[in-house]
Amino acid sequence: MTTLADKLTALREGAKDRIPADALAIMHQAVEDLRASGIRDRVLGPGEPMPAFELENVHGEMVDSRALLARGPLILTFYRGVW
Repeated sequence: MTTLADKLTALREGAKDRIPADALAIMHQAVEDLRASGIRDRVLGPGEPMPAFELENVHGEMVDSRALLARGPLILTFYRGVW
């Protein structure tokens, strides 16, 4: 059985052949910059409550997490957009 770790390793190794070396170097530098920023010390852990937020939706309307939670459980998804 192939584990998730195995699949991620294969994907990472395959990137070396698909992504130009200069772009890959930029990506690796961005990861190192994030690590050095200390961001990992500020992320929520499993089971920690998420702070309330307000964000603009795809229609330009403000959405308040408290209003959504008042209606029931809330699921967030993140879409990186089109590059």
